[in-house]
Amino acid sequence: MAPRVINILLVEDDEVDVMNVKRAFKKVNITNPLHIATNGIEALAMLRSSNGEPPKVPNDRRLILLDLNMPKMGGIEFLQELRSDPQLRLTPVVVMTTSNQDKDRVEAYNLNVAGYLVKPVTFNNFIELMTTLNRYWTICEMP
Repeated sequence: MAPRVINILLVEDDEVDVMNVKRAFKKVNITNPLHIATNGIEALAMLRSSNGEPPKVPNDRRLILLDLNMPKMGGIEFLQELRSDPQLRLTPVVVMTTSNQDKDRVEAYNLNVAGYLVKPVTFNNFIELMTTLNRYWTICEMP
């Protein structure tokens, strides 16, 4: 049975990190659609329908990779908004950030994230992280 497509929304303001995710996906042959938002406001707009148009990120089988430190609307604020929206609140979110602070980790888990990952420093470790994440979401049952 072929794996079903997972629509991934990367919410990340750092262009280098976006490029690293794209490079890592290509290197380990992750072919899921990757949508990019540079802050929480843009991400919410991409997840919601507007003016009768469907959302930019398809409704089914979504996964959000979320940075915490972003302009306009940071990751925790985004999570609060996401979890308070009845249409979006069940969307799985994996935090992928440079913040190793317990306060951020606790806040994120209190907002029901599926995981909290500190971004690795080297690209090889980043590839390892993407490979592990891909295995995880491939075996998980996602609606």
